[in-house]
Amino acid sequence: MRHTRTIALRELKLGFRNPWAYSFMALFAVFSLALVLIQSKAGLSGYTSTTGTMINLILYLLPLMTLLLGAFSLTAEKEEGGWRLLSSFALSTRAFICGKYIGLAGVLILIVSFGFGLSGMIGAIFGHAFPPSSFGRFLVFSVLLILLFLGISAILGAICRNRWQALTYGVAIWFFLVLGWPTLLIAVLGFLPYLWIKPALIALIFANPAELNRLFLIVKMGGGSILGPEYYRWVAWIERPTGSLVFAAVCVLWILASVGISIILWERGRRSE
Repeated sequence: MRHTRTIALRELKLGFRNPWAYSFMALFAVFSLALVLIQSKAGLSGYTSTTGTMINLILYLLPLMTLLLGAFSLTAEKEEGGWRLLSSFALSTRAFICGKYIGLAGVLILIVSFGFGLSGMIGAIFGHAFPPSSFGRFLVFSVLLILLFLGISAILGAICRNRWQALTYGVAIWFFLVLGWPTLLIAVLGFLPYLWIKPALIALIFANPAELNRLFLIVKMGGGSILGPEYYRWVAWIERPTGSLVFAAVCVLWILASVGISIILWERGRRSE
């Protein structure tokens, strides 16, 4: 536990020395300020075309930011010799990966909080403050995206040997899970028998953290009717009192599984050195 805390604090310091972190912070701050201008013309209460656009913009930006920063941080340890130095001490792979995960999560959550906080303050000054419920939902949505995709980035960091490889794989995964997902989903389901479509749809959505989070937020904002009849069961279980607990359990399982896989892969690489 002490080693995990030490690595996490080290990662926080390194994270804010990384120019990539400040580049993404500036980008997210500009994006959040744009939300204030959007809200001045349309409300953010409930699910509307405006909030739908905001959800998509967050989905485009945060997963890519998380995948790149997380994978670069881990591959930099290999390229610059940091891991070789740390491994000479009594440091377990689990403590190293968990510490990196916690530290990177702290950096990214601070970036997102800064962006939303800045836009919230400026909006309040000009009389266009976020409704508290909508502000909270978007913040939780963003934090969950960070935590889930950071687990995927840990797997990337364990697999990739350098930052160029991490960049290539990271962009490919981001494109697959965020941009190309609707097309791929329709293509796959189109080849299945009718009775298999609903079970396959459920399995595929649980396999994509971006889509799972998007659907949950849309339903919670009252936009479940736009999803169509194929998603009726999704709307029903999410709206139940236990829906949030089930969703939270799935997210925790996603994080634990991805971090666990990255620890196994990193340990295999450690033994082969």
